[in-house]
Amino acid sequence: MKISCTPVGLSCIFIIALSLICSPLYAQEKTEKKSSEETVSIEQPVEPAAAPETSSGYDFWTSKKATGDWGGARSDLKDQGISISVRNMVEYMVNMHGGRETKNGSDFAGSYDFNIYLDLEKMNLIPGGSLYFQAKGSFGGEASDFDREKIGALYKTNQDSGIEEPVWIDKWWWQQKLFDDKLEFVLGRLSTVKDYIDMNKVAGHEDKQFMNNALVRNPTIPHKNGIAAFVKYEPVDWFYVLTLAIDPQAVSRRTGFDTAFHDSDRLRFFGEAGFVPEFDSSNGGLTGHYRFGMWYEPYAKEVFRDTLGGALADRYRSGDTGYYFGFDQMVWKENNDQKDNQGITVFGRYGFAREDVNRVEHFWAAGGQYLGAIPGRDKDVVAFGVAQAILSDQYRAEVDSKADRETVYELYYACQVTPWCFITPDLQFITNAGGDKDDPNAFVAGLRVRVEL
Repeated sequence: MKISCTPVGLSCIFIIALSLICSPLYAQEKTEKKSSEETVSIEQPVEPAAAPETSSGYDFWTSKKATGDWGGARSDLKDQGISISVRNMVEYMVNMHGGRETKNGSDFAGSYDFNIYLDLEKMNLIPGGSLYFQAKGSFGGEASDFDREKIGALYKTNQDSGIEEPVWIDKWWWQQKLFDDKLEFVLGRLSTVKDYIDMNKVAGHEDKQFMNNALVRNPTIPHKNGIAAFVKYEPVDWFYVLTLAIDPQAVSRRTGFDTAFHDSDRLRFFGEAGFVPEFDSSNGGLTGHYRFGMWYEPYAKEVFRDTLGGALADRYRSGDTGYYFGFDQMVWKENNDQKDNQGITVFGRYGFAREDVNRVEHFWAAGGQYLGAIPGRDKDVVAFGVAQAILSDQYRAEVDSKADRETVYELYYACQVTPWCFITPDLQFITNAGGDKDDPNAFVAGLRVRVEL
C-alpha cells in the first residue's frame, strides 16, 4: 500500500524523544515480503553481506559464517532445501552503581543454538511446506543470581541469561502455506515472543538488539513456549490477521505433550491484526508495521487481596484478558537504493492487563535505531530505548502500598567485526529497580558477543 504522505506524523512523539539523545538508531535488514524460507524471520539469522567464498578457499575475515561453507556442502544442502545454522552468544554484565549490591556484582552468561530448516517444497515433498527444529543450551547465567541479588529489578538486564542447562529441543514446528502464501498454518512447539506475537523489527531479539527483557518484549503479554497452533491470513501484502492457541502449562526442557493433552487441558489464546504500509520518500519506500492484539486466559487466577493475615479467604477470578499495540516505522532512509536499508527506524509499544490479577497493569516502551550511523560502518547499529512498567492499582492497595513503577533506559552499539561476528557494548539505567517508590536506581554495563558458526 503506497501512501504519499510522510510517516513522521504517525511517529512524531518518538522522533522528538529521539532527537534529545542524538539521532537514534537501527533498521533491520529486510522490509520486503518474507519468502517461504523466512517465516520466522527474527529467529532465523539474517546473513550479512560478505564476499563470496571462491574456489581458492575459505577466508576467515570475509566468510558469512565462521566455519565457512564446509567446502561447498553448506550451499549444496541449502539448494536441496536443507539450511543449517549454529549460533553462540556470550554476555558479561556488571552492576556499576546502585541496585541491591555492587560487591561481586557481575555475571557471565550465554547460550548456543542449533537450527535446521527443511524446505519441503525444494525437497519435492510438500508444496508450501517446511519443518524447523531448534536445539538450545545455556551456560553461566544466574550462577550468582545476578539480577535477583545484585539488581532487584522487575525484569532481567540480560534476557539471554538463564540457569545453566544442557542442550534440549526448544522449538520445532511444521508449517504449511496455501493460496500463494496468503494462508499459513503452523503446528508444533512454538515460542510466541520473537516469532509470532507482537513481532518488532527494532526491539524483539535479545541476541541481536536490546538486552533488557523490558525492551525485548511487552511484559503485559503472557508469552510462552509450548505446544501450539498458529494461523495467519494475509489477503493483501499490507494487511494480515492471525490467531494462536498455546498450552500455558508447558515446562522448559520437556516435550510439552505431558501437559498439552493431559490433566486440565488449558489454553491461552492470542489474536492480532496488523498493517504493513510503505510511505514514499525521496530515497525510496519507508516500510512500517502497525499491530493491535488481544489475549485471553479462561482459567482461574488468584485476585490481589489483603486477607488480614488469613482472616479473609483468597479470591479467584476466571477470564483474564489484556490488549496491546505496537509499531516499528522507518522514518528516514540514507540512500536511494532498494537494497540499502541504512537509516533510522523508530518503535513504540503499549500493553494493558487487568489490575486485579496482574502485577503490571500498564506498560509502554519507545525508542529507535540507526543502521550505518558512522560513515564506512554500514552494518553497525546504534540504538536507544525507554521502557516503563506501571504496577497495578489494586496490587498497590491490597498487597504493597509502595508499589509504583520501574523505568529502564538502554543504549547499545552493535559493531560488526566480521560478517559472522558482532560485539555489542550495552549501558542500562534502571530507576526504582523493583517497582517500589523507595527501591534504589541501578546503573548496569554489559558486553555481548554474537557469533554465527
